[in-house]
Amino acid sequence: MVCKTLKKGLIGATLGAGALGLVFGSAAPSYVKTTFHKARSSMKSSVPIEFEIERARQEIAALDPAIANAIESLVKAQVEAEHLQKDIASTRDEMNSEGRALQALNEHLKTGDLHLTGGVAYSAKEVKNDLVRRMDHYKLVKNLLTEKQETLNVLQKNVVSAREGLAAMQNARRDLTARVEGAEAKLNQIKAARTSNEFNFDDSAVGQAKKTVTELEMKLEQMARVDDLKGKYSDRVVTIPTDGDRDVSKEIEAEFSSTPKSTDNAGHDKF
Repeated sequence: MVCKTLKKGLIGATLGAGALGLVFGSAAPSYVKTTFHKARSSMKSSVPIEFEIERARQEIAALDPAIANAIESLVKAQVEAEHLQKDIASTRDEMNSEGRALQALNEHLKTGDLHLTGGVAYSAKEVKNDLVRRMDHYKLVKNLLTEKQETLNVLQKNVVSAREGLAAMQNARRDLTARVEGAEAKLNQIKAARTSNEFNFDDSAVGQAKKTVTELEMKLEQMARVDDLKGKYSDRVVTIPTDGDRDVSKEIEAEFSSTPKSTDNAGHDKF
């Protein structure tokens, strides 16, 4: 079953690649690459900023094990350096004591005073052989002391390097933490501003509505005035039918001859 599924997948991929090759020719790989990058960019831009902040926090938290390891390395280097420094000091004290003994024994050999501690007398050959043994041991310890000092120098450099590395990591962690906190504070500020804007009127929308209503009122007023002017200046004449046998002149004279004229205070006729 698995083999069949894999076979179908390979066949589908082959057919898809063949179709791309037929459509785009040699440029098919470029189209595929561009599509992939575009899809990845689109997916990344759609990730919520809160998720990105949390991801940054987790990556900063992942620095803690490295910081802990750096602390252990620093402490280890410090302890090794301190112990080696104490060993070097002790070895140097032993060498100084051994050097003084060599010088005293050599002085006895030179003066011929071979009566040493406890009054025991030794031959010159015995004293000389003892001096050779002591001197070889002194030189060996001296070489070891030089090697230990070189090792101490390396350890002390390691301590300085570990301390500087630890300080750099701690400073970087503090800086990154502060930057993430700043980003989160900025995000909260933006959210608060957006929430505040939800309770404010859209001045542009109100202005547009006012403009629309004003234009509507003006159009209605224009329509009313046009209709009024058309009524006043119309050419239509109202025709009143008249009786052909009527003597309208006599009717007018009879109507107005029987009405006395009135005058105003100045004596003028008033109509």
